[in-house]
Amino acid sequence: MSDTVKYVLEESRIPKTWYNIQADLPKPLPPVLHPGTHKPIGPDDLAPLFPLELILQEVSTEREIDIPGPVRDVYRQWRPSPLYRARRLEAALGTPARIYYKYEGVSPSGSHKPNTAIPQAFYNREAGIKRLSTETGAGQWGSSLSFAGRVFGLEVQVFMVRVSYNQKPYRRALMETYGARCIASPSNETNSGRAILAKSPDHPGSLGIAISEAVEIAAQRDDTKYALGSVLNHVLMHQTIIGTEAMAQLEMANDYPDVIVGCTGGGSNFAGIAFPFLGAQLRGGKKVRIVAVEPAACPSLTRGRYAYDFGDTAHLTPLTKMHTLGSTFTPPGFHAGGLRYHGMAPLVSHVKELGLIEAVGYKQLQCFDAGVQFARAEGIVPAPEANHAVKGAIDEAIRCREEGVSRAILFNLCGHGHFDMQAYIDYFGGKLKDLDYDEAELAMALAGLPSVKEAA
Repeated sequence: MSDTVKYVLEESRIPKTWYNIQADLPKPLPPVLHPGTHKPIGPDDLAPLFPLELILQEVSTEREIDIPGPVRDVYRQWRPSPLYRARRLEAALGTPARIYYKYEGVSPSGSHKPNTAIPQAFYNREAGIKRLSTETGAGQWGSSLSFAGRVFGLEVQVFMVRVSYNQKPYRRALMETYGARCIASPSNETNSGRAILAKSPDHPGSLGIAISEAVEIAAQRDDTKYALGSVLNHVLMHQTIIGTEAMAQLEMANDYPDVIVGCTGGGSNFAGIAFPFLGAQLRGGKKVRIVAVEPAACPSLTRGRYAYDFGDTAHLTPLTKMHTLGSTFTPPGFHAGGLRYHGMAPLVSHVKELGLIEAVGYKQLQCFDAGVQFARAEGIVPAPEANHAVKGAIDEAIRCREEGVSRAILFNLCGHGHFDMQAYIDYFGGKLKDLDYDEAELAMALAGLPSVKEAA
């Protein structure tokens, strides 16, 4: 067995199914509620936004969902993604830990996001949809859906959080190269955007605002649907191809993780790497410590309240129970734009409440320190979001060193930082600062949570 574990498995080893953790949960997920009646929603309530097949996946409790042939055909371009043993990083840290990372930066857009963008575009095309609207933070999701739309012949309109729109022009250019239209949010193209700009013309934007704009656009036309890159159950399920592949690759390496680490914003890449292992544990397999790492400046899991809330700022979406900072919360403009969301995926929030995972928050400079250390050892420059997972994995490896214990640590390197080099330029130039959220704003946002009387 070579020192570096990198398996490009033959086509037959690309998973044929996605894993649905809802089949193995010890307690079912709280229902999604209609924002007006506060009653559980049905398929008809979601039909204006999503095609039927995705709605069925959203509520499914089947353990495995077949991956359509046309989706696997596109996956074949970069899947299975490689699993590496980070031996040079281990040596630099002087740790007895065995560090593995699943590298999703090999996809066309450079991140894990096409794992769900491709099936979402496919199911919409099959339903006769011509156009998709969406939001994006750092641009990883927007560029992935733009790519998927091009593959399946769909128009794509992307509302990009304004601070990221300005920080990351190359992501914007990538979306436009794929043929999508990219708009800074808040914008003057929607009622929700205009309302924000009327109050604050220089508003930096947030994912909650961008979601409101994308949902509003989708609701206006019968030929248009909305696509979301994280948070929803079907999105997290599509990402489990990451963990399913990692299980097979680690089996070939005769190893199994003791600790799994993933960065968390909305929860999709974290669920992608962790849920297949967590599901195995819930079915009687080996217990694994699972650590969700989030930015200290947008700490939904570590500071948020577990409550029903809207997924967007304009309150156009249904109510889901999640760890939330409040739908009106606007985080500071730190560089990990993909992690600047006020809420955590309901499934990730649920397993946190069940005590099945842990959560920790890190500041921006800590994460860039870790990312640079990783790049100098392993040669891959991580995206700012992925730096959070790198930091978490390094801390776990240092703990192994201090305790004199060898553990297998697996983390998801969810994307490369080639379109984020301005952030590294700022880091090396001493311009990158740790940013803190406004405590008063957080308190106000939490005070505005909807009042929902839950069934006993």
